[in-house]
Amino acid sequence: MKIENLKSKIVNRKWFWFFLSYTRNVSLTLEGWVSVLAALEAGRRPILAVYFQRDKNLRGGDRVRAAAAKAGAEIKMATAEEIDVLAQGKSHGGVLALAGERRFQSLDELITSLSLHKGKGPGDGVESPVSSFQSPFIVMLDGVEDPFNYGQAIRALYAAGAHGLVVPERNWDTALAVVTRASAGASEYMPTARVADAKEAIAFFKARGFRVAATAKDPKSKSVYAVDLHGPLFMLIGGERRGLNAATLALCDVLLTIPYGRDFKAELDVTSSTAALAFEVMRQRVWPEHRQRSKR
Repeated sequence: MKIENLKSKIVNRKWFWFFLSYTRNVSLTLEGWVSVLAALEAGRRPILAVYFQRDKNLRGGDRVRAAAAKAGAEIKMATAEEIDVLAQGKSHGGVLALAGERRFQSLDELITSLSLHKGKGPGDGVESPVSSFQSPFIVMLDGVEDPFNYGQAIRALYAAGAHGLVVPERNWDTALAVVTRASAGASEYMPTARVADAKEAIAFFKARGFRVAATAKDPKSKSVYAVDLHGPLFMLIGGERRGLNAATLALCDVLLTIPYGRDFKAELDVTSSTAALAFEVMRQRVWPEHRQRSKR
């Protein structure tokens, strides 16, 4: 929330302590128990305080309190009005946190963390087919402009078992509440590196033996269902409006397209295309016998 908007809500002295603690420490808010819990469990940004609405049966409240205590975050009780002062929307459900900026990884740190990261999120310690991937699958979202679509795309990637995310240098924290809610907290759990541009990321992963794939409407593009997606894979997915530029596509090893079931001219949005691509990678790797049967 912008400080100017917050100031306009302060109509008497009872808001003073709230405003003071907010402006002194941080200008980012996480809203709703799912988003707050994700940030606490992931540990990728400082959480200065977690606010709970008084006299309200809070969904997920016990889990958030336990995570806040474990993370050493301050816990405060507040009225509905006080929480509304800090919130950007009305769907916080009585749980809100004040947070600092996210700590991003370098590409080297992202690669190193792959052998250590076991799905740092809900269900830790529970064995699943997705966690058994033997080769890294890392995705770069490039040119995505809408924070809701960005969050939804990360949600699909995380659910499909992608090991890491690469993003261009952009401050998505300005829309933190939207991104975390749209991603159901996956944006906090997902190991993420930030780079100057796609060219830097492509060079890095190629030098480490990754095959580089990208989505494109191009005569050379192959159906994602006809390409073997095993092995270390770095996949670039462009936004709906601009897509990936020609210089980026020229550096890729394979171009992919998602075939339609009927004649339809419109393009899929980035959330739909990301989900289709990520779950095809999962299908091939987790259930390879399906691919073998499809070739017969």
